[in-house]
Order: sequence, then structure tokens, then C-alpha cells
Amino acid sequence: MPDLTLARPVAPPGIVFRVLGPLQVEGATGTVRIPPGRQEIILACLLMEAGRVVGTDRLLDLIWHEEPPDTARTQIQICVSRLRKSFVAAGVAASVVSRAPGYLLRTDDDAVDLHVFNRQVMASRVLVKEGRVAEAAETLRAAVALWRGPCLSGIPSEALRTRGVRLDEDRLTAVETYLELELSLGRSHELVGEISRLVHEHPLRERLRGQLMLALHRSGRQAEALDVYRAGRQLLADELGLEPGEELRQLEAAILAGDPALHAAGPAPHRPEAARPAPAVAPAPAYGEEKPHQLPADTADFVASEPVLRTVEAALLGGDGQRALGLVVIAGKPGIGKSAMATHVAHRLGGSRFPDGQLYCDLRGAGTEPVSARDALGRFLRALGIPGPVIPDGTDERAEMYRTLLASRRMLVVLDDAANERQISPLLPGSSSCAVVVTSRSRLTALPGAQRVELDVLDQAQALELLGRVIGVERVAREPEAAGALVRTVGGLPLALRIVAARLAARPHWTLASMVHRLANERHRLDELAHGEMTMRASLSLTHDGLNRADRRLLRLFSLAEGPTVPGWIAGALLDDHRPFPSDLVEPLVDVQMLDAVAVERTGEFRYRFHEVIRLFAREQLTLHDSPAVQLAATERMVGGWLAIAEQAHARIYGGDYTVLRGDGPRWQPPASYVESLLAEPMEWLDSEHPSLCLAVEQAAQAGLHELCWDLATTLVTLFEARGYFDHWERTHRRALEATRAADNRRGTAAVLSSLGTMHLSRQQPEEARRALGAALEIFDDLGDPHGLALCRRDLALLDRQIGEDDRALLLYEQAARDFERVDDVVGRATVLTQSAYIWMRRGHTAVAHDQLEEALTIFRSVGYAHGEAHALRRAGQVLLRRGEHVQAERTLTGVLEMVRRGRDIIGEGHLLRNLGEVHEASGRYEQARDAFAQALSVREQIMDHGGAAVVRLDLARVLSRCGETTAAGALLEQAAASFRSRGMRHELREAERLSEELATRRPSAS
Repeated sequence: MPDLTLARPVAPPGIVFRVLGPLQVEGATGTVRIPPGRQEIILACLLMEAGRVVGTDRLLDLIWHEEPPDTARTQIQICVSRLRKSFVAAGVAASVVSRAPGYLLRTDDDAVDLHVFNRQVMASRVLVKEGRVAEAAETLRAAVALWRGPCLSGIPSEALRTRGVRLDEDRLTAVETYLELELSLGRSHELVGEISRLVHEHPLRERLRGQLMLALHRSGRQAEALDVYRAGRQLLADELGLEPGEELRQLEAAILAGDPALHAAGPAPHRPEAARPAPAVAPAPAYGEEKPHQLPADTADFVASEPVLRTVEAALLGGDGQRALGLVVIAGKPGIGKSAMATHVAHRLGGSRFPDGQLYCDLRGAGTEPVSARDALGRFLRALGIPGPVIPDGTDERAEMYRTLLASRRMLVVLDDAANERQISPLLPGSSSCAVVVTSRSRLTALPGAQRVELDVLDQAQALELLGRVIGVERVAREPEAAGALVRTVGGLPLALRIVAARLAARPHWTLASMVHRLANERHRLDELAHGEMTMRASLSLTHDGLNRADRRLLRLFSLAEGPTVPGWIAGALLDDHRPFPSDLVEPLVDVQMLDAVAVERTGEFRYRFHEVIRLFAREQLTLHDSPAVQLAATERMVGGWLAIAEQAHARIYGGDYTVLRGDGPRWQPPASYVESLLAEPMEWLDSEHPSLCLAVEQAAQAGLHELCWDLATTLVTLFEARGYFDHWERTHRRALEATRAADNRRGTAAVLSSLGTMHLSRQQPEEARRALGAALEIFDDLGDPHGLALCRRDLALLDRQIGEDDRALLLYEQAARDFERVDDVVGRATVLTQSAYIWMRRGHTAVAHDQLEEALTIFRSVGYAHGEAHALRRAGQVLLRRGEHVQAERTLTGVLEMVRRGRDIIGEGHLLRNLGEVHEASGRYEQARDAFAQALSVREQIMDHGGAAVVRLDLARVLSRCGETTAAGALLEQAAASFRSRGMRHELREAERLSEELATRRPSAS
């Protein structure tokens, strides 16, 4: 097999053509004068596309824009002729060749500075992956040094200037990348001046500003680092009316908190989008190499036994000769501080000893529905960069992929609140380079090789230290006897002590002695309980009874909210309070530590979390004080709030409320300004909130809110389909189906069945898809629901298309388009046009396909639905390829490649790279086809899509065989055929076997 990796290039001394600045040509006799105007434009365009044919029509557009004169083509011929003469006269090692439908510039790759830049950027990525960070930074600096000013400055062509601006952006990205690499090497002091100048030149670039903040902070100039943030925030507000992005805000918070991870030096994180050169030659990004940092915040006033901490750390790190996984189980009763201990240790070790990242999952083992190992593996695989559609269905397959990804990494995994060994075992990495911390109320004695640490209550000194940190050392010193009695009263239990201390902190006029007396009375009321539970219940009851009536009510209702963390607007929904800053309602509960504020949203509002013990207490109070009708009304408002935000997110993504059915369940609207800020990135909001949204579907089903239940479940398909969350898709829809059927809600039942049909289509389960869609179609037909009929017919048409029943598919597409028109669902109609265009293309009716795609593109662009536009443009590129218009096909597909890369759609990127390979192959440009297929293969391998990788190996083998590399082609075919056999891909296997036989007949003659 040939070596398809990139060698590190050395900048050649003999660059002839320079476009990274003013256009310049160097010949044997010196600088060659290129007359300004038409000749400059033609040469610049040929250089940008060096090695590829540039159509005459393209040159006409660049020079004359709209109405070229009758002699335009003749004038281009004259300009090209003069360029050829100039090259010959000056001894320029290049030629302009006539090649239908235009011209092609032939020259050495090393002769064009743009090509040298692109290759050096690619080489830097390879060096980063190999751990050669200093060389990567040096290579990028050499690449940036090729610039002599704004790209193509002075060229009188708007289109070329636009291309130049994009290349200037690539230069800045390369600069940011080498700065990031050098910061990781500990060169902060040397870089401050350079980054300061760059921030002055580009004040709105947040990545540069963050790098300056980091360099200043690491240089001991914390105040200046924070001043840089404040200046940037003010500038963004004044210029754009925006707040800084999430990364910059997190960096400011980390600097304020003195986060030790900011000082960690080591290899810089590999950012696939960084320093990306022109898309046609860009290497595939290293997906699956993300460095997740999922740890919750450390406890500021954490107190624990130092020997216990050292025991845990030593077990995780092991000795130099450790060959087994570092595994620690922290056990103990509720409120003892297990999670706080695990999080604290993880923060202490994470950045320096486990630089490849930290994974965290709350397994909810103490709850009624613990997180399954399968679901936890799905979360971890996504965090590690594996796209949802590629994640296997089975737990064993997921565990295998997980262990493979962690095999060569130094990563710490925190598994909080585990239920049993069965839940834990699949989540253990197989490599001794990783370590795992588990917390559980059980000892988990069946976990082999685990170091068990059982936490005990705080001793007197530790408890007094914690009390002093919360209420002040002076206050403890004033009443030493009362402080000791207070510690004994709560039994040294950290959570109980924090709750009592928070109550004292909120009441500075209370003495410690009075708190001891109050707590003693409460304990007597609860003397029938066991000691540990009595301590907690006494502490909680005392604090609960001290709250005012409104806060007690909110505490009870807030226990209805499910999810790892809860946003502040939930408080407004539960109380039906529409104030603009709903977190104000929750703060009194945070002050007395009945709720923890654990994160800040992009809106500036906080997110909250109950300790499980406190949630159970609040639920008890809810049952005692609030009727089922009150609880149902609060749940309805809360689920209605989730649905209100989710449907707005869908509308922002699709450009309107398209391709989804709506029910009539009541919405509860959070503050409009809050939602506006929250949905600046609607897909990211859906993704970040998907655990809570899925739990809201479950709550709606349990409460009998069937209309809200199916509506929210089907709305979430916006996320499930885009991210490949098939497990969540199926689970929420099965639950919604139970709810609608129990309520005899026929429209809701049909909507869920239709959506399940789409899911089965995405999972390549045609029989299940047809059953679900057929059942939904029958109900919608009976109800006379045109929108539901349109959605079903669209998907049934796709099923028919996939099995070659094109006539039946076209009929269904026609009916679906008509129904979408009836309900003004323009995006639904455009989707149908895009899908049916594929059939017309396959039949050779490319004009019909082209017209349909033009109409679809017009619709997608008018509403701003980017994913639909990318899909239609990809189909348009395939139509152009089928028509033999290779230059236009390449240009179209390259543009779509840029779009999917911006959207981090790795699966779409793999498809586009393969399509570009097909274009190059059809054009006879086998080397470029080979490069594109190699990149597509790299993408598939990185995301562990073995079936997709086998298909690309087949493509690559075909190209290599045409280049005479039969041995390498044969090796690829063997790999592909083995994969096809194991996956039952019969059609692809037959093609691989046919090509293998063809190669076998050629080998004897070659020898």
C-alpha cells in the first residue's frame, strides 16, 4: 500500500508566482511586468486554480461582470497569447495550455506561494498529531512569512478580491494556531508583545484576545489580562451589541478563580478548523481527537483528610511500572462528600497528569432510573468526537469503540453516583494510561483491581475548619464551645454542616449557641430516625422552616424539575412568574445551600442542581403541602416552557415552523429577551439541553400531558436527526406513543409514528420504516390532515427510491409537494424537490433535475435554512458531474465542502470529499482524485465508520489501478471486500470482486 501521509515540506527558494500580496512574477531576468487590467485578472485566476482548467466563461465573468463585448473571447485569447510570450521572454518556468472549456496553467507546485502555504499548513497538522509541536509552530510561522500584504491587492476584480479576503482569513487563522502552539510550549513572556500588536490590528478577533489574556496571566499579569477582557467586552458591546463568546467568558472566569489548569503547559489542543487552507486541498481534520473537559466545578471551601486525598491520588497515578488501569471507588453514606472528593481530586490531577481530557457522567445510581452503560458510552463517544450516526447500537460495540479511542490517551474518567458493577464495567478504559474515579453508596466489591476508599465523617478539626470557611473564622473563635457542640450535633456530616453553616451565614445576628439549641429541638422531633438520616433531616427541616412561604413553595416545586442541571427560567414557569430575571427567585435557596448554583449560561443566568438528598426532602414536602392539581399545573407550565423554547429553536434552524406538526398543548413563554440570547446558536442550545428535554418528554407522559408530550418529542427530531441521537429519538417517541395511545389521541399517535418512520429510515431499517409510515398515513388520511400526509409520503417516496421503484416514488413526491403547498410549508416542498431531483438525474433528465434544484435552492436561501441549501448544492454538483461540466461541479462541491466544515458536519465532509474525488476521476486528474479519496478515507477512519471507509477504499483502489499501482489497489480491495462481507453489503462486494478479477488479469502481463 502506498504511503498516503504528508511529508513535511521545506519552503523552496525559487517561488516564481506570488499572489499572497500584490501579484508578482519572477523570471530568469528579474521581475516580469504584467500589464494591469485584463492580463492581471486572467493570470491571477489561473494561479488560484493552477493545475485545474479555468473556463473561458469564468474569465468573462471576472473581467466584464455582466455584458461582455462581442469581441470578449478574442480579447481573452490575445491576453493569454501575450502572457505566454512574456513567460518565454523572461524565462518563466510555466506555460498556459488551451484545454476545453478554457485554459490551464502548468507550473511546479513549489513555484506558487499559495501552494507552498497550503502544504506547510497541512504539514503542521501532521506534526501536531505526531507530537512535534515546536516544529509545527515553526512550519506555520514560515508559511505566514510568505505573505507580503493583502492577498491579490490591486487586482481590479471584485470576485478575486473576495477570494483574497478568504485567504487573508486563512493567514490569520494560521497565526492564531502557531501562537496557540507556542503558548502550549511555555513561551508566554516572549509572545505578549506580538499578540498585543495583533489584537490592536484585529480587535474583534476573540481567539487572539483570549491568547493575549492567557499569555498575560501566565506571565503573572493577571490584572492586565482581565483589563484585556473588559476592553474587548466593551468594544463588542459598542460595535456589535454583543457579549463575548463562551470560550472568552470561561477564560475570564478561570483567571478570576485562579484555575491551575491555565498554567499547564503541554501540547496544544488540535483544532481541526484551525489554519485551514483552501478547501480543495485541505486535509481532513482530526475528528475523534477532541479533548473533553467535562468536570463540574470544584468546591471552593472543600475540606478533607490529606492522607485520604493522597491515597486516592496515588491509586489513580500508580507507579512508573503500573500496567493496570488506575481505578478508585469512593464509597460512603449520603452527604458524606463523595462527589466533592472525586471532583476535587479530578481538578487537582486533570490538567497536568491527564492532559488528553476528563470525562464525567452523573450515573444517577441513587435515583429511580439510573443512566445505562449504553447511554453513558454514547455521551462519551460524542464528547470524543464520534458523530451520532456512526455510534453503534449495541453496548459491547460502543465499549469497544470507546476503549479503542482511549487506548493511547492519558484521560481521567469520573463516574459519579454509580448503582452497581454492571453499570460501571463497560465504562472502564482498557489502557493503563487512563484512570477512573467512581463514587457510590455501595462498596462495589466485585470491581477487580479497584482501590476502595470509604469516607467517614469529618473529624472535629476538619469540621471546624469547614465551618470557619463558611461563616468566618472570627465567629467560630468567639464561641468555641458552641462551635464544637454544633459539629457534634450534625455528626460531622459535611452536607449537613454546610446547610447549617449557610443558615448561620445568612443570619449574622444569630449565635452559634442558638443554632445548637434549634437543631437539638429538631432532632428530638425526629428521634425515631437512624442517626445519619436524623442528622440530615434535622438540618434540612430547620433550614426549610426558616424560609419564607414563597421560598418554601419554590423549593417544593423545583423538585419537579429533572435533569443534570436546571436553568433559572424553570422557577418562573413553576410559579407562573414572568419577571425578566427568573434566577432572582432561586437565589434565596442558593444562599442557604438548599440549591447549588453550578454554571452560568450565555444569558448570564445561573444553572442549578439539587443534592439528591435535598431533592428527596423537597419531594416529601411537595407531597405533604401541594395537591396533585397544583403539581400537575406546575408540570404543565414547565413542559410548556421547554416546548416553547424548542419550537423557537426549530424555527430558527429551518427558517420557520416547517416540516414539523404542531399540537395544541399550552405553551409557557419564558422572558423574550432571555430566549433571544439563549437561542443565538439554536442547535447548540438543543444539544446542551437534550438530557433535560428528553426527561421533560418522560414527565409529560407520566403526568398524562399527552399533547405536550408528542409535540415536544417530535420537535426534538430537529436535534436527534442532525446529531444522530437515535437512542434518544426512539426512547422519547416510544414513551410519547404510549401516552397518545392511552389517551386515544389519534393525531398525536400518527405524528409520532411518522417521526419513528423517519428514524428507521435514518437507521437504514426499511421494513420498520414502511410499517410505521403506513400506519401513520392511514390515520392522517382518515383525519384529512394534509401536513401529516405530506411528511409520510415524502419518506415513503424515499423508501421507494432506495429500492429502485422510481415511478412510484415520483408519484408520492408529487403528492407530497402538493400537500406541503396546501399548508404553506415551503421547506417541506423544497426538500421534496431536492430528493426527487436525484431520480431525474439518475434517469438522465439532468435539465429537469437542475430546474428542481434551482427552485429548492431559492426556497432554502430565502428562509435561511443552511442544511437544506448544502444538501441541494451537493445534488447540484452531482448533476453537473453527470452532465460532464466538471469545472462547475468542482466549484459547486468545493463550496459545499466549505459549508459543511463550518458546520462541523464530519459525515457531510466525508461525502463531499468523495464526490470531489469522483469529479477529479471523471476529469482524468487521477492524482487529485487520489488525494481527495485519501482524505475521505481518513475522515471515515477517524470517526470509525468502517463501512463508509470500505466504500472509499473501493474508490481509491479503482484510481490506483488506473495509475498502474496494482499491488496497492489489490491490498485496498482485500480490506474493502472483508468489510463488505462482514456487513452484508452485497452490491459493494460484487463490485470489489469484479475489480479484483480485473486486476488479476492485468498482473501477468505486467510481470
